[in-house]
Amino acid sequence: MSNSKTYNVALVGATGAVGTQILGLLEERNFPIGKLKCLSSARSAGATLTFKGETVTIEEATPESFEGVDIALFSAGGSVSKALANEAVKRGAVVIDNTSAYRMDPEVPLVVPEVNMDHAKEHKGIIANPNCSTIQMVVALKPLLDEYGLDRIVVSTYQAVSGAGSRAIDDLKNQTEAALAGKEVKGEILPVGSLPKKHPMAFNAIPQIDVFEDNGFTAEEMKMINETKKIFGDDQIKVAATCVRVPVLFGHSESVYIETKKPFEVEDVKELLTNFEGITVVDQPAEQAYPLATDAAGKKEVFVGRIRKDLSYSNGLHMWVVCDNLIKGAAWNAVQIAENLVAEK
Repeated sequence: MSNSKTYNVALVGATGAVGTQILGLLEERNFPIGKLKCLSSARSAGATLTFKGETVTIEEATPESFEGVDIALFSAGGSVSKALANEAVKRGAVVIDNTSAYRMDPEVPLVVPEVNMDHAKEHKGIIANPNCSTIQMVVALKPLLDEYGLDRIVVSTYQAVSGAGSRAIDDLKNQTEAALAGKEVKGEILPVGSLPKKHPMAFNAIPQIDVFEDNGFTAEEMKMINETKKIFGDDQIKVAATCVRVPVLFGHSESVYIETKKPFEVEDVKELLTNFEGITVVDQPAEQAYPLATDAAGKKEVFVGRIRKDLSYSNGLHMWVVCDNLIKGAAWNAVQIAENLVAEK
């Protein structure tokens, strides 16, 4: 992108899995940065990163770090955002927060640019990035919502370990090596939650992401339910989710079933999806062509395939939705929001 004006940008959580991707995208997109501040915990302060061939020293994130900052991208955990996001806003920055800290705050817009970028205009200093699994689903469903209306959504996810951070990636690699060597496999990281018990991830599927709530659903599942309703601006849409961690490094996959308010033809659905910004349709089952996590890794698009009408309900539709959870599911969505803000001055 090109822009004659430059903006001072702060990246909080610059050394994390998502922060690293944000930094790469800011460079790739030639985002109009005047001064870049890479901020992290005291533990990482003093380390260096490379941006556009220049060395950037990581600083400890403090309220004073945001003096003179125009755009602050947060990706360092909810507690950090709770402590520092409003401090950044007080100093004149617009915060794009990639944590769960403000997603359901009624004063904070929850934005996916292809779906509801207009909501960003309502911000009071903070714009929230939705959960990774929510982002890819709402992108895939937005053109169908507009054309046919949505009555019900049932989603089952198959989520990569990178969604739990860099340590979970390393843990899966170590477990896989151990399993292939015939050694005992012990889980160290997953599921992430308040209980000490961990399950092996290699060659396994764990039907728990985040902690369980009193209603039997996990916090991850409730994020998908509540965030979808907020993004679409419709509390009447019925949403159910089951979220599962699988031994994949990068890329979340989702089986999505919807019931529309108006009848549809599958070919029309495919055309709508094909023509929608940010979606790539891969749907040639006779050629075994459908979205794969390995193909989506490193890419910005949401991939949709296995598009088919339900056999028992005329307004029922099934699809398979895949995207890179660290790119479109996090970093790229945040950078897109920033680019749109800059474009609208």
